[in-house]
Amino acid sequence: MPVSRLFFPLSLVCLLAGALPALPALAAIPAEQSCLTKAEQRAAVAANKAIRLTQAIKSLRSHGHHADLVRARLCRHDETLVYVLTLLGHSGKVISVTIDAGNGEPIAGR
Repeated sequence: MPVSRLFFPLSLVCLLAGALPALPALAAIPAEQSCLTKAEQRAAVAANKAIRLTQAIKSLRSHGHHADLVRARLCRHDETLVYVLTLLGHSGKVISVTIDAGNGEPIAGR
């Protein structure tokens, strides 16, 4: 079998294997949450319904999380707004952290 016929399936497997660590982070938002658009996010911050993302990140750092931010979403959960942050740890592990957008405190159990 020519090498070129093996290359495509092998490259596809490698690509999919690289995406697998991120799958748990994608499933971190329960169905009862809906995330805000960029315009809605700006309006929520302007109306003091949510802290700025930079403040949420500073709060996260003060609680000992020093991973790199990959993705940030401002979402509704029940009656509150939360930041759902996807982080890439220095070990390469992808984690998801939920922060109360009202006060910047991490929410346990998420």
